[in-house]
Amino acid sequence: MKIFQMPDSLANKIAAGEVVERPASVVKELVENSIDANSSWIKVEIREAGLEQIKITDNGEGMSEEDCLLAFHRHATSKIRNEKDLFHVRTLGFRGEALASIAAVSRLTIKTSTGEQAGTMVELEGGKVVETSKSDARQGSEINIQDLFFNTPARLKYMKTIHTELGHITDVINRMALSHPNIRFELIHNDKQLFLSSGRGDLLQIIAQIYGMSVAKKMIPVEHQTLDFTIKGYIAKPEVTRASRNYISTIINGRYIRNIPLTKAITNGYHTLLPIGRNPLVVLMIEMDPILIDVNVHPAKLEVRFSKEKELYEAVESTIRSAFRKETLIPSVQQQQPKKQKDTSHQDTFSFNSHDNRKSDLFGDDTSTVQNEKESQLMEDAFLAAQQSAAETVTGYSAPTENNVEDHPDEEMEKPTIAIDSNRVPVMYPIGQHHGTYILAQNENGLYIIDQHAAQERIKYEYFRDKLGEVPNELQELLIPLTFDFSRPEALMIEQYQEELKRVGLFFEHFGQQSYVIRAHPQWFPKGFEEEVIREIVEQVITEERINIAKIREEAAILMSCKRSIKANHYLNTDDMFRLLEDLRKTTDPFTCPHGRPIIIHFSEYEMEKMFKRVM
Repeated sequence: MKIFQMPDSLANKIAAGEVVERPASVVKELVENSIDANSSWIKVEIREAGLEQIKITDNGEGMSEEDCLLAFHRHATSKIRNEKDLFHVRTLGFRGEALASIAAVSRLTIKTSTGEQAGTMVELEGGKVVETSKSDARQGSEINIQDLFFNTPARLKYMKTIHTELGHITDVINRMALSHPNIRFELIHNDKQLFLSSGRGDLLQIIAQIYGMSVAKKMIPVEHQTLDFTIKGYIAKPEVTRASRNYISTIINGRYIRNIPLTKAITNGYHTLLPIGRNPLVVLMIEMDPILIDVNVHPAKLEVRFSKEKELYEAVESTIRSAFRKETLIPSVQQQQPKKQKDTSHQDTFSFNSHDNRKSDLFGDDTSTVQNEKESQLMEDAFLAAQQSAAETVTGYSAPTENNVEDHPDEEMEKPTIAIDSNRVPVMYPIGQHHGTYILAQNENGLYIIDQHAAQERIKYEYFRDKLGEVPNELQELLIPLTFDFSRPEALMIEQYQEELKRVGLFFEHFGQQSYVIRAHPQWFPKGFEEEVIREIVEQVITEERINIAKIREEAAILMSCKRSIKANHYLNTDDMFRLLEDLRKTTDPFTCPHGRPIIIHFSEYEMEKMFKRVM
C-alpha cells in the first residue's frame, strides 16, 4: 500500500505550518480565543519576541476540565455544530485548529476556570498531555507557551530578528485594539510595557496611541448605513499619506481582514486627493450579516469573500467621498517645536476624563509648548526665512514677479554628459501659448501642443537627478529641529536600523517613547522637503527592511522637479518658450513627465486638413 493515514502528531505539525507561521501567529490565535471568550481585558507577555515565551492571560468565560482537554484535539470547536453554522460565523475562531497546532510545536501550560469551581491545569509537550491537575478558581484562562518550534528546528531558521518578530507582534496587538476598542489590551516584552489601551471604546484614542497625536488630530470620522452594511471609523485627511497600504485597516464584524478590492475602494474614495504612489491612513469598521461573508477561505482567516461585494465597495467609496465633501481640506502649515526635556515623560501618556472622551479632551491645549508670543513669532519668522531661502535656490524658470518679468533659466541647465540623440524630437518653433499653460509650436511636420509644466518637470527631474547624485553626504544643521511621531512597530524598526540610518546621515534622538527629533540631515536633502524625504527613508526601512539611497534621491528629484516647475497660467515670451523646447530635446526621455503623463501632442498636416474638411 502506498496510501496511509498520517498520525495526529504529524498532521498537527503540518497544520501548524499553515496556522503558526511565526510567534505573532500564536499571539493572534490565542488573543482571538480570548476575545471569543468575552474577555474585557487581555494581557500578552512575551520574551525574546515570543521565541522564548508567550503568555496570554484573560478574564473570559474559562473552560471546565472536560472542555479544556478536548480543546487540544484537532478540529475541536465550540463554534460550529453543523454546515449551516459555517455560513453564520460570528466569532473570530471556529476551525478548531489553533490550540492543537500551537501545542504540537511548543511546550504549553494552560490554567483555566469558569469561576464556579476549582480550575484546571494541563501541561502539554509537542501536543501530548504530560500532566493534568487542579488550579486556582480565578475566572478566565492563562496560556503559557515556551520554546516555540523546539521540535521543528527547521522552522526556526526562517525567523527574522528579534526586532522584526516583535514588530509583527505589536502590529497584531494594534490591530486587535483597533478592532475591539472596548477591550483593555496590554503588551509586555521582557518585563517592559509596550502598549496599554483603556478599553473604554474610544477608537480615536487607540488611533492616537498607535499612530501619534499629530495623526489623530487629522482624522475625519465617517459613518454610513445601508440595508446591508453599517460603515464607521476614521479616515485621515489627504495630507496624511504613507507609501505602504499597511496603514489601511479594514475590520469586518470585529475581524481584521485583507481584501485588495476593498482597499482599492477606499483609495478610490480619496479619488484625486491622493498623490501618485501614496496611500491613506484609514481605520474602517464594517458590520454586516454573517451570511454575506465567507471567512473560511484562508487558514489564518485573513482573507474573506463577500456575496455583495459590488454593493459594499460602492458604499465604502461613496462614504469616504461624502465625508470629504463636508470638510475644508486646506492643510495648516505649522512648524513643530520640540517640547522641553522635562515634558518628554508625558509624551505617550494619555489623560482622558472617564466621563468625557470628546475630541477636545483628547488633543488638549497645544499652546502650552510656546513660552510666549514673542518666541512664537521669532520661530515663525525663522521658518518663513528658511522657506524664502529655499525658494531663492531654485534654478531654471522662476515664478513670475510682480511686473510679470520672466527670468531665463540658470546656465547650469546644460546638456547631460551622456550621449543623447536630440533628433528623437524634431526642432519646434513656438508660435504662442494657450491659456498660459500649453505651448503651441510648429514645423514642417505640423502642429505641436506641449504641456509646459510637464516639459519642465522632465527637464528639472533629470537635472536634479544628476545633481543630487553628485552632492556629498555632509550634514546640514537645522535651526529648528524636526519632530516625528511613530507607531510602535515603526519605532522598533528605527531602533533596529539605527546604524544604517546613521550611515546615511540621520540621527534619530529619542523624544518620548515613540517620538524622535532630527537636528541635522544630509545636505543633499532638497530645501523645503526635508521632512518628506526623512519619512520616505523611514517607510522604505519599514517596507523593504533596507535603505536604498539611490531610490530616495530619485524620488526626491521627482518631487523637486514638480514643485519647482512652472505652473498653469504662467505666460512665457517666445525666447523662453524656444529655450524650454530645446532643453526638452536634450533630455534622455522627452516624451513623458516623471509621473508618466504625456508632454507633447502632435497634429500632422493631414490631420489638420481632415478636421477642416480640406481632404475627405
